[in-house]
Amino acid sequence: MHLTHDPDAPAAPQIGFDDFLAADIRVGTIVAAEAFPEARKPSLKLRIDFGAGVGEKKSCAQIAANYAPADLIGRQVAAVVNFAPRQTGPAISEVLTLGFADADGNVDLFAPDTRVPNGSRLF
Repeated sequence: MHLTHDPDAPAAPQIGFDDFLAADIRVGTIVAAEAFPEARKPSLKLRIDFGAGVGEKKSCAQIAANYAPADLIGRQVAAVVNFAPRQTGPAISEVLTLGFADADGNVDLFAPDTRVPNGSRLF
């Protein structure tokens, strides 16, 4: 499956509801953020607190074009928390932080409109 940032691309093939439920998407609060200059694309290293059930996880996110590290502390974000850890250059990414491409193709983070408990699952 190829991911695209093209808003005019057709929908992906249909999946069953159980396939959707297999992706554990939770909300967490960013507790630390720093530049990740070793990454191929402008990225930041994040530590995100997902509450007692999931705990604190690391994420390497290609969000440096739209976000400064200091501005992210305390911000809630959504992430897939049950993917296998992935090597991203010299760092390990334990969760996939979610976002959408803006008009310039840069990532705009996906988050709830109002504050919700860390660890809340998307449904």
